[in-house]
Amino acid sequence: MVRESEKYQMILVSQIGDADVFDSIHPDDLWCVDKLILSKKLGYKCGPAGIPPPVPGQYVVRPIMNLKSMSVGATVQYLDSDSIPDGYFWCELFTGRHMSFDYNWGKQTLTVEGFRTDPARLDRFSRWSKIDQDFKLPDVLQTLANRYIWFNVEVIGDQVIEVHFRYNDDFANHSSKVIYPVWRDNPLPQPPNTKWYGSVAGDRLGFWIEDK
Repeated sequence: MVRESEKYQMILVSQIGDADVFDSIHPDDLWCVDKLILSKKLGYKCGPAGIPPPVPGQYVVRPIMNLKSMSVGATVQYLDSDSIPDGYFWCELFTGRHMSFDYNWGKQTLTVEGFRTDPARLDRFSRWSKIDQDFKLPDVLQTLANRYIWFNVEVIGDQVIEVHFRYNDDFANHSSKVIYPVWRDNPLPQPPNTKWYGSVAGDRLGFWIEDK
């Protein structure tokens, strides 16, 4: 029997979000967009409101699920008790490069690296750049990626922190290797040798992209 997710076809468009593809995800696979269950399955130290961290320290605190914008609401906090809101979870803090990997029917097609200038805003990046780097998915995620036309993971260091059942739309329909997000409350002056690429999502207006 062919799953609906296996029949799902997607045309590359300039803007597509997690909510747009939610109904294409098989119910058995929805744990991937629940960031707490994803973290538990991947063996991370984590827990929801009501479960205090094992030792005091710095943890990432995030909404368990927020399809409108997956990183909105994420902060780094010092926790020594059960002190996070309902609907949030804490997870051990990872360090390293922040990268995003696209897969088409399980085969890697795109790698980009994100850079921040404001370490307090985990949901905002100042630049994304295409790079050449392979990433081996954990077996449980590779099995899923093989069944979906598009699959994306975001990684810090070598730890998967988010899963998307879509491609990285920030790099759709243009060939630029570097893009600069522009935010409604922090308009970025046009960098040299760039042109405008409109892609509204939440507080983001679009990007300045390399003009090549």
